Amino acid sequence: MSWSIAQPAGRVRSRTEGSCRVIVRKLRIEKGLSQELLADMAGISTRTLQRIERGAKANPETLKCIAAVLETDFDRLRKEQNMPGEADGILPDLDPAEREAMEYVRDIKSFYIHALQYVVVLMGLAVVNFLTTPDYLWFLWVAFGWGVGVAAHGLSVFEVINLFGNDWEKRQIKKRMARRR
Repeated sequence: MSWSIAQPAGRVRSRTEGSCRVIVRKLRIEKGLSQELLADMAGISTRTLQRIERGAKANPETLKCIAAVLETDFDRLRKEQNMPGEADGILPDLDPAEREAMEYVRDIKSFYIHALQYVVVLMGLAVVNFLTTPDYLWFLWVAFGWGVGVAAHGLSVFEVINLFGNDWEKRQIKKRMARRR
């Protein structure tokens, strides 16, 4: 089964493209290299490395340069590039603790992006409110409503409140699998 994800400017990325991004990023972080330093050492642009880490398909010469700097086998990177990736929920070559840590960090990043969007949009709405109807502060209703959502997101991400319990997800998966049989 194959599917595609529509990309900007009409580009289509297949689900098998770009899994080497996980291994490249993991090895880069393990070596303590920034994207800029790795790109410089490999003789490629920082933008190219960023694209590879986001899932773009790299040509073999680029992968050879990266593999040399990261002291890994070129075939490993090339093979990873053709395997299903994190878009499929699979993180290759990661032990469960690393996988859990990566998911937690992604959740935190998602929350911070959400909070930043909240602040930026509310600042814009406040400006519009003060310019159009300064006598009625309607943007506070938006701030309150969206703020509840941001707060709930934060409480969930930082595991302050766990509404469903630790095993809820596992129970639901088992229940769903039992129904399909």
